[in-house]
Amino acid sequence: MTAYAAPLTEMRFVLHEIADLPGVIALPGYKDMTTDLIDQVLEEAGRVGAEVLAPINAVGDRQGCRIENGVVRTPEGTAEAYGMFVEGGWNGLPFSPDHGGQGLPWLVHTAVAEIWTAANMAFSLCPMLTQAAAELVASRGDAAMKAAYLPKLVSGEWTGTMCLTEPQAGSDLARVRTRTVRDGDAYRLFGQKIFITYGEHDLTDNIIHMVLARSPDGPPGIKGLSLFLVPKLLLDADGNPTTRNDLRCVSIEHKLGINASPTAVMSFGDDGGAVGYLIGEENRGIEYMFMMMNNARLAVGLEGVGIADRAYQGARAYAAERLQGRPAGTRDDTPATIDHHPDVQRMLMSMRSQAEATRALAYYVAGAIDMARRHPDPDFRCTRQALVDLMTPVVKAWSTDIGIEVANTGIQVFGGMGFIEESGAPQHLRDARIAAIYEGTNGIQANDLVGRKVALDGGAAAAAFIAQVRAFDHELDAELGETLAAIRSRLRDAVDDLAEATEWVVRIHPHDPKATTAGSTYYLKLLGTVAGGWLLARAALVAHRQLDNGAGDPAFLRGKLASARYFAETYLAQTGALRTLVLNAGAALRDLEPEVL
Repeated sequence: MTAYAAPLTEMRFVLHEIADLPGVIALPGYKDMTTDLIDQVLEEAGRVGAEVLAPINAVGDRQGCRIENGVVRTPEGTAEAYGMFVEGGWNGLPFSPDHGGQGLPWLVHTAVAEIWTAANMAFSLCPMLTQAAAELVASRGDAAMKAAYLPKLVSGEWTGTMCLTEPQAGSDLARVRTRTVRDGDAYRLFGQKIFITYGEHDLTDNIIHMVLARSPDGPPGIKGLSLFLVPKLLLDADGNPTTRNDLRCVSIEHKLGINASPTAVMSFGDDGGAVGYLIGEENRGIEYMFMMMNNARLAVGLEGVGIADRAYQGARAYAAERLQGRPAGTRDDTPATIDHHPDVQRMLMSMRSQAEATRALAYYVAGAIDMARRHPDPDFRCTRQALVDLMTPVVKAWSTDIGIEVANTGIQVFGGMGFIEESGAPQHLRDARIAAIYEGTNGIQANDLVGRKVALDGGAAAAAFIAQVRAFDHELDAELGETLAAIRSRLRDAVDDLAEATEWVVRIHPHDPKATTAGSTYYLKLLGTVAGGWLLARAALVAHRQLDNGAGDPAFLRGKLASARYFAETYLAQTGALRTLVLNAGAALRDLEPEVL
């Protein structure tokens, strides 16, 4: 397996040139933030990823987790790595110093989180969920809850989970049956939850579960759900964990991938009821849970980014050393490394350009989150939040679909060795596959994008994005050369395709939602492709100017131009077909009955 190295040069370029890191650290609350400090954070994160997390990735995949008398044992080295992670303060990176955090921008946290998921996706799921739980408590917990639980969640000394899914419910949360009864200032919970990532483990002494359950007097369906904080260990008067709560891990799942991450079946209330504490107000559980889920969706999108980059690194290294055949167009019988063959170059460029496009979009949206939270102009905050809302399902679904595709292509680059576990390539594909299912399947993300994020506001947020892409067109002047001219031509056509598809969705959805829903996956891919192509075009323009000025590493900058052009000529070239699919998929399914499936 190829050793992992964080792509720090690429990450810095995207942070500065695409996601506007200088503008982010100029926001209120970041007065002590400097680019030198952030460089140091990235360097150290890269070291931890390469030296601590990546070496236990394959070990965890082979060993998996095991359950012994209700206690889950994680693979060799995981507990030690987690202890180092917490000691380094990494879990608290984006949180306020008031709660023991580091106070760094969400954008910087996003870049660091990419390193964790690329180095060891199974490990990264634990801090991801803990951070989501901490943000939920910080925003909706009362003063007592914050005092008791937030510092330990921020530090990572205690971990957090999200407990939504039940055997009969799946993504249909209206069917959640876990019930509650009031017990003084607390509640007692009774029910079972499945697919609970890190629901039980041996990394920390306490685990804090965020559990969706029915309020005692709540109405049926979604509106009767509330959110509860349910600790594994109850706290004494001094805030120390003592008595075991009435919850237990019944079993852990045997999975396709992420084997080092325990996926638990959790039972609450087998012996009198699990003690839980209401978060916020009753019957607003879905609203609060979506705060946690939206953060998790962006983080899951990063899993696609990280796995894509990791798979590309492995395939690129193998192709540079594997001798086989002679390149097309030569008569020299001397074997060449396979990266000289056009079809292998095609595969590597597809992997590289898509990984870079997903990274650019994830960072761009992360920078918008910081702007939406801290910019002094309220109107600008609103426009950035609208962008975040529009792009969250795209980051999640488009990036994870690409992560799977890139990991699959990586196996092909390796050839026969890609089918052998020792190459590392199979694990990337197996691990990546869950990300398209996590936090609402990618089909659900596409439905959310079309039905809520586009049709509901009359396409306003999408139109604003389209206008932004079109405003960039004049910067790609034809005098800048063949590469940028080719990118410009493809981007013009692609944004026109997106505009036509958007106008159709806005017009048709109110009276024929089945037609628009049938093509929603294609619409999401179309929006992601245009967004990725636009951001790579911006990167190409910066690279062109730096090359003209003699700034930066010429090889790196030429690579940026090549990647952007390949994406434009290959993926932006497909937007016309995607537009057609958006418009016509509904007709193909209109009269379809389940019996013919």
